Amino acid sequence: MKDHLIRATALGGKVRAFAVQTTELVNELSRRHGTMPTATAALGRTLTAGAMMGAMLKGEEKLTIQVKGDGPIGQIVVDANAHGEVRGYVTNPSVDLPLNPIGKLDVAGAVGRDGFLYVTKDLGLKEPYRGGTPIVSGELGEDFTYYFAKSEQTPSAVALGVLVNTDYTVKAAGGFILQLLPGLSEEEIEEMEKKLSALPPITTLLEQGATLEQILTSITEDVDVKDSLDIVFRCKCSRERVEQTLMSLGREELTAILEEDKKAEVTCHFCNEVYTFTEKEIEEIRDRIEIQ
Repeated sequence: MKDHLIRATALGGKVRAFAVQTTELVNELSRRHGTMPTATAALGRTLTAGAMMGAMLKGEEKLTIQVKGDGPIGQIVVDANAHGEVRGYVTNPSVDLPLNPIGKLDVAGAVGRDGFLYVTKDLGLKEPYRGGTPIVSGELGEDFTYYFAKSEQTPSAVALGVLVNTDYTVKAAGGFILQLLPGLSEEEIEEMEKKLSALPPITTLLEQGATLEQILTSITEDVDVKDSLDIVFRCKCSRERVEQTLMSLGREELTAILEEDKKAEVTCHFCNEVYTFTEKEIEEIRDRIEIQ
């Protein structure tokens, strides 16, 4: 099934819910970056959170997530917007660790437990909004839960999952965010917590064929799906943008590149696309600077 997200409310509008399937998205970025299983899981969980947080935005608003822990994976960066477009990368895609004590991919070991999770939102204002919270576990689901509670003052339950095959492809990926709004009773909260604690991993549910609506309905009552959104990988890089970047280096720097390397190769962090410029092309770019 194609990657998609649903937005819903539950319990008479007292819960705001998002659920998403991101299997194709995580597979695509794993393939582009050559991630090993642990790195795939860490990047995939962050991509999944990013897709849902992007769906909380409007119009042309967009956001960037940065997970900066002290683990060997380095930094995880994800961009997302309100149109379901997501991209991302990790500093060290080759990181792969032994399974953790409960037999799962050791995402916490890869991310580290000392560091910060930052979210920067471009809301079309003069200055972007930036919030951040310390990493509390490195498992990422708990870290995003803590971020919503402390930085956005919105009590939330966040579940993120990535199931990786033995051939390193992604078998299932997805997640959900439940945000508790004013008016919920203690009994309703306790009932949700009880159901959440008994819920199988979301990747198990997706692998078994459960729909996103069925997953939400298994946690809370009166689920009302408002709309759905396709989730896709999309990068903003292009040869024209890279040309502008080279032009911004100036004539002296381009001349030095010509003298030393005779060519230029620029790799996009987000999609791993390589743009190669020949000696003649660099000369033409430099000449255009001289004309201006």
